[in-house]
This record gives sequence, structure tokens and C-alpha cells, in this order.
Amino acid sequence: MEETSKGSRFAKPAPEIGNPVTNFPDEPRFHSLPPFPGGRLSLSLETILPGVTDDAEQAGALAFHALGDTGGIHGAETQNAVAAAMQDQIAQADWRERPRFLFHLGDVVYLNGESSQYVAQFYEPYQYYDAPIFAIPGNHDGEVAANAREDMNAETALHGFMQNFCSPTPKRFFKHRSTMTQPYCYWRLEAPFVHVIGLYSNIDGQLDRRGEQRQQDWLIEQLKSAPADKWLVVAAHHPCFSLDQTHGGYVEILSAMDAAFLAGDRAPDLVLAGHVHSYQRFSRDFLGKTPPYIVAGAGGFANSSRSLHKLQRGLAIDRLPFTTARPSVRLESYDVMNAGFLRVTASAARLKADYFSVSFDDPPIRSGSAKDSITIECGRTPKSAR
Repeated sequence: MEETSKGSRFAKPAPEIGNPVTNFPDEPRFHSLPPFPGGRLSLSLETILPGVTDDAEQAGALAFHALGDTGGIHGAETQNAVAAAMQDQIAQADWRERPRFLFHLGDVVYLNGESSQYVAQFYEPYQYYDAPIFAIPGNHDGEVAANAREDMNAETALHGFMQNFCSPTPKRFFKHRSTMTQPYCYWRLEAPFVHVIGLYSNIDGQLDRRGEQRQQDWLIEQLKSAPADKWLVVAAHHPCFSLDQTHGGYVEILSAMDAAFLAGDRAPDLVLAGHVHSYQRFSRDFLGKTPPYIVAGAGGFANSSRSLHKLQRGLAIDRLPFTTARPSVRLESYDVMNAGFLRVTASAARLKADYFSVSFDDPPIRSGSAKDSITIECGRTPKSAR
């Protein structure tokens, strides 16, 4: 039988058991980006929430939600349940602990990012979420329909995302929520105590088309200019590390990030991703730090426990942390049975990420306390609690 360098020409190679990074396709799909607007590609949270800086300083912290892979073609029941859990956190929290926004980690709309799907898959599920929603695109947000080349009326890649998240001015496509005014599909959110650098990893986990490095150069600039006295969070849809059976971690996004972190002489304090429909938290020894790498892609598309992405077949985890095939990378915690979301809290002295689960029961069971927590303190090794 004829074979390629990566195995059979009829099947994808099975992942190496215990390796959180997989091989990359020989010919990855990469769709062209929207016209580049130029400028700093940054947005201050203060322009969206006037007074948030004073509020955060008075409270001593800023909290926000994060999750990915919410939109769906299987119905909105799970997404609605997760959204309701976040809504209740906002409504019930003391004002000092209230999450002030949601940072979406991509795959807002399935399957091809159609603008016509935003009401059903985004606006309606979040119509009661009383805070701004920012986002980076996922592969499904940037994908185009198979017949797009033949259909002159087909939308270009990221058309729906740019229309709903990167509008020059706020517009109302849905009666209860306006479009957002982010500067571009990759951008930086400047907030009290924390800056979030959001990247676009395109269709198959690349910052740039092979042979180019426009987004990577931009990332290096952001790393160099990010304030040293604020926590730094880097987010991309495709994860650097994952021990799931279906996708695994993406070697090119990992390589691009590492090269930028080295060139910018700044490692992030936290790395967030989606794409894999489950929750996983890794720790990694890198540049004298131990930043957590968190996958939070159980935001609603997977509508049953069975449809979540499970860990590699044959992977035996007797205890946590589990040292992967890359000794510097350890799996610290995971949940492949429930939907869920993150709450990140930044203060001057610490950065904390709490994961809350939402079951697929009817009615859904919510974890009253965090199912997993990681706390990063200035100059100290992160502390986890499970």
C-alpha cells in the first residue's frame, strides 16, 4: 500500500499516546484575512465601560468570563444553560467580584461563520448576559462554504465575525445587544490589572500563512510594549497543548507563540484556547515561569457528555499532575464530562482562573464552587486547587 511520510494515505495518524502536541498537515488550510486596518489594534475597556478603571481600583480586582465553542447546529440548550450560569454569577456577585465582560475564544457560529446565523447562535443565547462580549475568531468563524468560489454572493472568510465584532460603530442586528467595535480579528484588550492579547489562528492553527509573519511580528510588538506591572493573557482558538483524541495540540501555533515570546522577551502569565470541546489545564516550565495553558472549549456546541472530546484512547492517568511525553508540560486538571466556563480574576498581586462546570442534565446541575482553580502570585509558582 502506498504511504506518505506521516502514515497511510487513507487515514490520519493516531496521536502518540501522552504527547500533547500533534503533527501538522502537509497542506494546512489558510483563508485570507480581511483588509488590514493599520494602527495599534488595541482597545481600552474604559471606552466600552466608562468608569471601569475607577471601579476596579476601588474593588482591588477585575473579573471576567472566558469560554469557547458555543455556537451550534444541534440546538441551543447547552449554550443557554452555560450562558444562564454566567448571567447568574453577574447578577448574584458582590459588585467588587462581578465579572465585567466575556472573552470568547472562538467558534461563535457554526459551520461556516455565516452572518445569518448570528441571531440564533449568538445573540439569542446571550440576550440576558449583562456585560460586553469580546471575541477572537475560531476556525468555523473563518471557514467558508465549499461552494463559495462558484457562488458570487457567498460571504468571504470572517465576514460575519467582522460585521458583528469589528463594526466601525455599534449597530443593532438584534434588539437586545449591539455589535462590538473591536479593531480587528487579532487585537489587544487593555483593562485594569490585565491585558489580553487575542490572536487569530485561522483554519488549521497558524498565525500566518507559511512564509509570512505579519501577525507574529505584531504579537512580538505587543509583548514588548505590554506593561510590566499588569498580568498578560494570550488567547488563541487552537490550543498549544491538548491530550484529546480528536485534535491534540497544534505544533505551528505553539512554535509561533514560543518564537514570539522569546523575541519579545516576555512570557505570558496565562494562555487560553478553545477548539477542543472539553476542559484541560496544563502547566509548563518556560522562560523561568510556569504559565498555565488552559483549554476551555466546552461552551455549548457539544450538547451531550458523549459529544465532548475525550482524552486519548489508551492514555492511563493514575494521578494528577500527569507528566506528558514533553517533560516540561504537565496535565494538571481536566473535565471531559460537563460543559463549563472560566472566570478569571486579576488584581495587583494575583491572577486567578476558576472553572465552573454545567452538566447536561435537565435541569442542568451547576458547580456551586469552582471545579478547578489556579492562582498565580507575583514571583511565585502557581498554586492549583481541585
